[in-house]
Amino acid sequence: MSAVKELQCYNRGCGSKYNPDENKQDSCTYHPGAPFFHDAYKGWSCCKKKTVDFTEFLNTKGCTKGFHSDVKPVEPEKPQKEASPPSREQQIFSPQTPNRKLEPPAPRPPFDSPMTELPCTVAPSLSQALKQRATDPARPEAADAGQLQPGTSCKNGGCKETYGSCSAECRFHSGVPIFHEGMKYWSCCQRKTSDFSAFLAQEGCTTGDHLWIKKKEGDARRTSCRYDWHQTGSHVIVAVYAKLARPERSRVLAGPVRLRPHIEFGDDQEFEVDLELRGLVDPAQSSVQLLGSKVEIKLKKAEPLSWSQLSVARTEPAAPPAARPDADPSTDAMTQRVDAVDLSGL
Repeated sequence: MSAVKELQCYNRGCGSKYNPDENKQDSCTYHPGAPFFHDAYKGWSCCKKKTVDFTEFLNTKGCTKGFHSDVKPVEPEKPQKEASPPSREQQIFSPQTPNRKLEPPAPRPPFDSPMTELPCTVAPSLSQALKQRATDPARPEAADAGQLQPGTSCKNGGCKETYGSCSAECRFHSGVPIFHEGMKYWSCCQRKTSDFSAFLAQEGCTTGDHLWIKKKEGDARRTSCRYDWHQTGSHVIVAVYAKLARPERSRVLAGPVRLRPHIEFGDDQEFEVDLELRGLVDPAQSSVQLLGSKVEIKLKKAEPLSWSQLSVARTEPAAPPAARPDADPSTDAMTQRVDAVDLSGL
């Protein structure tokens, strides 16, 4: 007679081998529920027995009696995690991302595109320094004013004040007068009128110091200023290093690819350049800040790109060759080919 083969019981909490011929209704002691693990506790859902010790959890005696079973219980399906969409960085730098077609760069506007005068903000430190300079008796203008006669008119355009009976502040036009097609106006504020008396009566649009003695051409000693630049992700900042910028004598123009500032300083210095910029800028979102020891020109980038340099060398477009009055268009190409042949060896 052959021996009976024992079977493995797969009831949770039992794990023993049994003789199928001796399997009775109370042969197995097991847990009909499922194990759970929560907040460091381990236990069974059927009897609510919990412990923090894993060995004690494994040795927890079953709470139900029944038949042994050699059928493995069905494991619950694990919930599948929903795949989150890849981030922008993963899309850009992932090696599995297919090559995307790069957008062509925006067309570069011409150098002579219309320019905009950038708004200037005067820092409180500069305003205070200019007021102190205006009352400094050691200033050359103040020394010259000691030789003035009362009644001398201010030389700033649009100012009607006279020396000896004037206000401390001068209101004048920083631009030049323009007369075009019957209209008269100042280039700085462009309040146009056809009446010459109304043009003369226009109040100045700029405030500053009175100019009692107009310097002769060649008397002013002007030296250039040092400047530098740096960039952020959205702006390019040009810094001009000099003291006491004159707001009424300074003007900064900018176009999509052009920067043309003219800034005068109190120490006979000036900054005037005409640059073709390396990248594109948005003049409507650009600005100028006049500080006590420097001037910052803040240019808003029109494209979020890094500039390798501030400006590029201007290249004039090549002029087309002048056509001869007696030239035959049908032989022009042949003439160019013949001129290119080297006949020195013949």
